[in-house]
Amino acid sequence: MARATTRTGLHVLTTILDKTYQTGRKVIEGFKSNMTIVFDQFLPQWNYTAIPELQVI
Repeated sequence: MARATTRTGLHVLTTILDKTYQTGRKVIEGFKSNMTIVFDQFLPQWNYTAIPELQVI
């Protein structure tokens, strides 16, 4: 992937994440309902941003 380019000269930068992530973790109740999801115009099924609402504790 790091050697990928396009005809217009776009170069791809990649990084490898070597951290082990724990599987099976659950989010707190209400987490997803308080999250604003903004989908990107290019490949929205893969590119999105999750924006949490600020909560005062």
